[in-house]
Amino acid sequence: MYDNKTFRSVTNTSNGEVSGDTFFHYHQQANIVWAEYAGGSIRKGFLIATVQPDNRLDMRYQHVNIQGELMTGICQSTPEWLADGRIRLHEQWQWTSGNYSTGESVVEEV
Repeated sequence: MYDNKTFRSVTNTSNGEVSGDTFFHYHQQANIVWAEYAGGSIRKGFLIATVQPDNRLDMRYQHVNIQGELMTGICQSTPEWLADGRIRLHEQWQWTSGNYSTGESVVEEV
């Protein structure tokens, strides 16, 4: 479902570092999903997730931002299938570094 797909951020709360210039390159093997991401204020990032029975992704992420800080977090992503067949992910996340704040974001398949 996610293998070889590219996603781009379309919305994020102000305490997030991902922006419309951030692209995610997804891979999948069975129920394990992983991605590399970069762009905007992200120099290099990685995420890993498991696909839950309801197709939600239980995710952990880490990246280095343009300030050179290592940032980490957890995320629950709920897929929505768009009319044109693309996937939109609705995300609820929390930093596990920095200020530990929470946020919401949406990424869409390019």
